Amino acid sequence: MSEATIEAWMALTGAEHARPAGEDLLARYAEPHRRYHTLKHLDEVLAIVAELSAEAQDADAVRLAAWFHDAIYTIGSSSGVSNEEASARLAEQVLGELGIPAARTAETARLVRLTQAHKSEPGDRNAAVLCDADLAILGASPERYRQYALEVRQEYAEIPDEAFRRGRAEILRSLLEEPTLFRTAAARERYEEPARKNLTAEIDALTS
Repeated sequence: MSEATIEAWMALTGAEHARPAGEDLLARYAEPHRRYHTLKHLDEVLAIVAELSAEAQDADAVRLAAWFHDAIYTIGSSSGVSNEEASARLAEQVLGELGIPAARTAETARLVRLTQAHKSEPGDRNAAVLCDADLAILGASPERYRQYALEVRQEYAEIPDEAFRRGRAEILRSLLEEPTLFRTAAARERYEEPARKNLTAEIDALTS
């Protein structure tokens, strides 16, 4: 558990008594069933949010949403509640208890919910930054992308290979059908082209 990461959380929330909540979040990202949605993913998303923060309307709400966006991550939950919805509810509870202003808490939860489909309206600057940070892995180096794809497969290890390949390829094709994968100009310039190459390569591997 990184002390620097906890200190960043406490600075973000502005409350000394926020430490236990931050430690709980880090413990969630360190759960043993996770392979990709881990502390490394959280750190990567936070780093890219920092890079794109000038594009956001409320950068701190985006940072808080990054902390919570995968706080709850289970495979095959029978509760009927998505991971994103459960994570948003957790954000509402925790931030409310920490005394974060209601408007910022509501915005944080809204952003967490948007990560389920990574869809945002034009002009939604906060959502653009969070979604681009969360999807930046798609534009990583081919080696890093292959590791990411392997880690996702490991998280869904209980799903038979044929079903996983079919479902994963369908998701990737739907992404490629989007006019653009990234919403901010900086992310498009950096990630768009390599992301499309990575997605195409994975689809080819899944369907060969």
